[in-house]
Amino acid sequence: MPKTAIRKILVISPSWVGDCMLMQPMLMRLRQRHPGCRIDVFAPPWTEKLLRQMPEVHDVIINPFPHGALQLTARYLLGIQLRVACYNQAIVLPNSWKSALVPFLARIPLRTGFVGESRYLLLNDARKLDKQKLPLMVERFAQLAEDVQGEIPRPLANPKLAISETQRAATLHKLGLTLDQPVAVFCPGAEYGPAKRWPAAYYADIAQRLWQRGYAVWLIGSAKDKPVADEIDRLAEGQCINLCGSTDLGDALALLASAQLVISNDSGLMHLAAALDRPMLALFGSSSPQFTPPQSAQAQVVKLDIECSPCFKRECPLGHFNCMTRLTPDLVWERLQRTLGENRPPLTTGHTK
Repeated sequence: MPKTAIRKILVISPSWVGDCMLMQPMLMRLRQRHPGCRIDVFAPPWTEKLLRQMPEVHDVIINPFPHGALQLTARYLLGIQLRVACYNQAIVLPNSWKSALVPFLARIPLRTGFVGESRYLLLNDARKLDKQKLPLMVERFAQLAEDVQGEIPRPLANPKLAISETQRAATLHKLGLTLDQPVAVFCPGAEYGPAKRWPAAYYADIAQRLWQRGYAVWLIGSAKDKPVADEIDRLAEGQCINLCGSTDLGDALALLASAQLVISNDSGLMHLAAALDRPMLALFGSSSPQFTPPQSAQAQVVKLDIECSPCFKRECPLGHFNCMTRLTPDLVWERLQRTLGENRPPLTTGHTK
């Protein structure tokens, strides 16, 4: 199909927030290759507010199917419904065969994706992934914006988000927050599992050091992260503001945009902070910055070089969790000094929560 024929594209999005953010350079590249094209994204509801912040996205079509659910009749009916949109191309990012069903049933003429889960009949532009040539997830996604023999442009553009002052002020007002002090935002959760999480006591240690230097410390994440955030605040003697479970993804973006510093596990929020170009320490344990690093010159990856890491497990298979427990607060604080630089706020003796 000639390039000029690509006017409407449907992208089947990943389910993870971080992966969704890493998809954006592919969307940028599609707009470069097909000026004026309309890009709609088929995505789970929890990523909708993020996608609507991306200028490349025209519309978001909510994926109603829970993870693992086939619901073949519902997929068939959705495919019929989407036929009237007359998409020229579908790009399927997840590797499951279920994710390729809706574009096939919608009769989208060009259906692009990597080979996976026996879906040759569903994709007519099935690519073989060269993992050595494309080690990063962001590169793999971007490759699908090119023709079969095409090469991704290098350097690849970083994901980029911009939060308006109005949006930021509205979120701060809703949550009763001010910017009277410089703000450090901690992202202590990791949806994938505990092997990605720096210990609560370590976060609390850094929170106390930052508080002594005049920072307000905000803890953000989902309701699932609230117990660990409660523990951090308790160990930090109430010196944090725990917002876990009190915000949606739009609020989280506004809070991250307000931060002078972010400390995060390898998580979706880490990728959002990178896209907002916030100064950040990204803490890696069981996962690899060689696959999903934060895409920002403002981010520093902090990771120990030990032989069992990365293992990519949800929980430490050896039971010792050395990749995180040996990454002590002193080591992180040493790296943090470089991020704080010369413009540290003065020491304070008071704190208002």
